[in-house]
Amino acid sequence: MRYIIIGAGAIGATIGGRLAEAGLEVVLAARGAHARALRADGLRLTTAEGTRVHRLPVAQDPAELGELRPDDVLLLAVKTQDAIAALDLWGAAEVAGGGTAAQRLPVLCAQNGVESERLALRRFARVYGVCVWLPATFLEPGAVSALGTPRTGILHIGLAVGGADGRARRIAADLEEAGFDAPVVEDVMRWKHAKLLGNLGNAIQATTGPEPDPAKAALHRRARREGAAAFAAAGIAYASEAEEAAAWDGRAVQPPVLRGGSSWQSLQRGTGSIEADYLNGEVCLLGRLHGVPTPVNEVLRHAANIFAREGIAPGSMSIADLTALADEAAARPH
Repeated sequence: MRYIIIGAGAIGATIGGRLAEAGLEVVLAARGAHARALRADGLRLTTAEGTRVHRLPVAQDPAELGELRPDDVLLLAVKTQDAIAALDLWGAAEVAGGGTAAQRLPVLCAQNGVESERLALRRFARVYGVCVWLPATFLEPGAVSALGTPRTGILHIGLAVGGADGRARRIAADLEEAGFDAPVVEDVMRWKHAKLLGNLGNAIQATTGPEPDPAKAALHRRARREGAAAFAAAGIAYASEAEEAAAWDGRAVQPPVLRGGSSWQSLQRGTGSIEADYLNGEVCLLGRLHGVPTPVNEVLRHAANIFAREGIAPGSMSIADLTALADEAAARPH
């Protein structure tokens, strides 16, 4: 199989680089300064084993590859707010022997949140969810760091509609060879919903900084409680914290170097967008659909989007001010 990594940022480039190290054929799809750096100097990937440079094929769009191959695997790693454009572009690509990528090729949704699978299923016949637990940093073009050890990360994989198949197991075997734990699960969206609860703190980190703080942890717990209540009202199951801890135990360790997560990195790079609508906003959506108040998540979603739109530096807000906004919102009648 050839892996086409659509969105070769922190997650995509780490997976692509590690697969290449394991001898797999990999194409990195990227744009702008990052694509230029990858083409000129290669991918500089730093893991716990050190830094290597991978000179891999780089494509800005499918036309640069010609017809796609029947054995291609598309791994979608763009942020969810960019998923529709990427799915439409790559889904329309022609595959050798007839048909389009959306009709014939598998797409793996390796993103935070739970919306990308739904977007993909509107377009692609073969959609797999990937629950990504992979601490990685992408702050400058051409360079990605992923220092998890002894395994680079954990990637639960399964069919987005539930169940698993032989292709999922073959892909998982490649990922295991590349340095990841890749459990094949029948309920991947259950794992992704659990991950979403953890990602509700991304907006806190992005707006107030990545440094640990009891007040930040307390606000995150409030956001999680709203998320759990919305899931319960919607009848959505999710893996328990004990299950998540067991999955991590002895497999992948958070690097000791303090770095911000994906939302913080979006602000740091000045991308102009952030994934809060598909993290905190997912909870707000479920709350509105099922009559569950979600004032804390709405404040976090709104604040993160202001930071992204206005180019405000990450960490510019105090946790006291953010908590006060959440308190004020929670005190209003619902």
